[in-house]
Amino acid sequence: MSSILKNIPGIVYKGYERLLTQEVKSKEVPRHVAIIMDGNRRYARKLGQITSFGHSKGADVTENVMEWACDIGVEYLTIYAFSTENFNRTDDEKDKLFDLIRVKFDEIVVDERTHERKMRVHAIGDIEKLPDTLKESINNVELVTSSYNNFNLIVAVAYGGRQEIIQAVKEIAEKVESGKLSLEDITEETISSHLYPSGSAILPDVDLIIRTGGDERVSNFLPWQANGSECAAYFCAPFWPEFRKIDFLRSIRVYQTRMKERKQHTTIRAAHFLKALGKAEIDEVRYHSRDNN
Repeated sequence: MSSILKNIPGIVYKGYERLLTQEVKSKEVPRHVAIIMDGNRRYARKLGQITSFGHSKGADVTENVMEWACDIGVEYLTIYAFSTENFNRTDDEKDKLFDLIRVKFDEIVVDERTHERKMRVHAIGDIEKLPDTLKESINNVELVTSSYNNFNLIVAVAYGGRQEIIQAVKEIAEKVESGKLSLEDITEETISSHLYPSGSAILPDVDLIIRTGGDERVSNFLPWQANGSECAAYFCAPFWPEFRKIDFLRSIRVYQTRMKERKQHTTIRAAHFLKALGKAEIDEVRYHSRDNN
């Protein structure tokens, strides 16, 4: 009897997970999900472990999230692996983190799931600031997956949102100065096309941004792609290594609820407009009717 009772929480969790999955899949899912994977170091400290332990456990969760996102039909998944501010950390922590990211890129190349999913991989950020070994792994994984486009994994490494916009503005200014581009031709699409990943397809606007670890801020992450689209945001308390599938599904449900509310708002506005338009037409008929009489 005690063994049965012990398994009840797991059974309940799996049942809830299946229910949430069915609900999420029955509605529109976000095309582009971006995640700030916060809390690896705090998770390690909580367990009395070294920092690299938290990063390693977080990397395992990242692999799970890739599977979950692909399964429900997300087309673009952008993860914040290393920010420009992270360069201020100790050399030992940076070296171990860069090595972990390199290993994960190398594993993606040989993982059969990469090719089954037809997953294309991009790294975005100031790549030149990274160690040569990591740059080689990035070049390799981008080359090997360059023909795929069913599911897109974008890894933000050495990334800063303001820096991304600055480099785009510089590139556009150089083209204007050389006569390749005129000021009149600069549009939102022009700026988008000069953002990361350089020389590749434009990243679509972010539909949903997720942050773990309890903080409710976006930390200079994809400011152009996220702010312009008024994307949904989901902030949750678990540290990244504790992030579960139900947390991910709940974030998708937040996006779907927001979309439903926006559609309802649009419908109500349209109804009010048509009502006002109809009244105006009636008043105009009455006015002309009086003139004719």
